[in-house]
Amino acid sequence: MLFIYKTLDKAGTEQSGSIEAPNIDLAISSLQRRGLVIVSVKPEEVAGQNFLSRFSIFQRISNKDVVMLSRQIATMFEAKVSVMASFRLLANESENPILRMALTDITDDIKGGIPVSAALAKHPNIFSDFYVNMVRAGEETGKMSEAFSYLADHLDRSYALSSRAKNALIYPAFVVASFVVVMVVMIIFIIPRLSAVLMETGQDLPIYTKVVIGISNFASSYWLLFLVAFGAIGFYLYQYTSTIKGKEALARLKISIPYVGSLYRKLYLARIADNINTMLSSGISMVRALEITGAVVGNEVYKNILLESAESIKSGSTVSDIFSRYPEIPGVMVQMIKVGEETGKVGFTLEKLSVFYEREVNNEVDTLVGLIEPVMIVVLGVGVGLLLTSVLVPIYNLASAM
Repeated sequence: MLFIYKTLDKAGTEQSGSIEAPNIDLAISSLQRRGLVIVSVKPEEVAGQNFLSRFSIFQRISNKDVVMLSRQIATMFEAKVSVMASFRLLANESENPILRMALTDITDDIKGGIPVSAALAKHPNIFSDFYVNMVRAGEETGKMSEAFSYLADHLDRSYALSSRAKNALIYPAFVVASFVVVMVVMIIFIIPRLSAVLMETGQDLPIYTKVVIGISNFASSYWLLFLVAFGAIGFYLYQYTSTIKGKEALARLKISIPYVGSLYRKLYLARIADNINTMLSSGISMVRALEITGAVVGNEVYKNILLESAESIKSGSTVSDIFSRYPEIPGVMVQMIKVGEETGKVGFTLEKLSVFYEREVNNEVDTLVGLIEPVMIVVLGVGVGLLLTSVLVPIYNLASAM
């Protein structure tokens, strides 16, 4: 790692330059051995680092990047490339500037004698507790390449599953948003002009036309009030969902919505089974596996269940007995885990559960997409039809009377 320094020599002359060292302490020691009085020593700033760090959007590392990184590390370890050389090579080859800086720091830490897991733990925005503990287990058992292979396979499955679920919701969300925008534009800008023409004719308008015109007049007159109210509500919801109660309420809402809630529940159950199985396969204890899975499951409801289960296991309870207390854990999962406990094959049972729920998620996605499309077509058609009918029928009546 390169450090920029300013020093004073014995004559009091200021000097500046750069020095290569694993960490700042060694850089200071090296300068002091030269008989220099240190004024300042600081790491060289990577070009664009300060600019990028101001914007959180540039600090995000995608799951796909972490999957590829894990796969590359596993491949290098299998090829007997040293740990430090592997991370240095990946840092030089990385196209993502944030990931490149993180890998450079990790390489320097490893060079300074810090274990790989501890070096990774310094970057929680990239490497989760689950990731770090898996690497730590690989260090303790001497199976680093297997640990990174497990991680790559697990993250690959998790990424594919989450992506499929998210992509299933993107299309309907886009269609609904487009419909709302079109309706707002028509009500605020188009309907008022047409209603002025209809009112000038003096004809008796149908009740639904009067309702649409009334809504249009109100919206066009108080659109700024609507905008402020919408922004205030959005800000309040954002603040509320940042609290513990808000997170729990949002998490429970996600798993309670008809059809969509079923998809989310099975997604979380697949994630729980896969995470615990992967950690048990690496020699991590059940208590620690539950705690780590709770931290990364992505839902406050299941997080609380897993953390409470970890505490109960410490007092001698079994996983199946604990899970049976929660309605969010289906009976089939409880029974299969119980069978695994009785046969001593909990990991194998969890692996089968993970595959089962992944398949269920895929089926739910297909069902949801097949259900949403016709429903949206009907709803959008009825909405646009009512709006156009309320305007076109009076115009048609006027044309017929002339």
